[in-house]
Amino acid sequence: MSAISINGKTYEIQSDPDTPLLWVLRDELGLTGTKFGCGVAQCGACTVHVDGVAVRSCQMPVGTVGTRAVTTIEAVGDTPAGTKIQKAWLDLEVVQCGYCQPGQIMSATALLAANPKPDDAAIDAAMAGNLCRCGTYVRIREGIKHAAQS
Repeated sequence: MSAISINGKTYEIQSDPDTPLLWVLRDELGLTGTKFGCGVAQCGACTVHVDGVAVRSCQMPVGTVGTRAVTTIEAVGDTPAGTKIQKAWLDLEVVQCGYCQPGQIMSATALLAANPKPDDAAIDAAMAGNLCRCGTYVRIREGIKHAAQS
């Protein structure tokens, strides 16, 4: 048994240290907002923050998290950048099917927290690897720009 800090709360987890963080979040803790996409850290659906940095939880063994703070889509709206991104997503109706959006929001929030006024190149770099099957990339970019202006 080990402890992990998720969304400001400490949880005692039973999972093996090699278990991907994604499965601990979803299966052991019931935090199902983080999605499974590809399982090989290529699509971004499973993105969470570890100490504010966007990471792919499907490939991160829970044992490597240690004492670092994990933030999931369930709590990202409690952060200043997360609040701005979520409001922009609603204002501009960014979401289409929505499956990839938790990962998109997590990556966009990490970008805005680190760079409050990103240019197109910074947005491209931060969002690279976050795939959207519906092709809402233009709306995602506009959402990030909208959030940066608020």
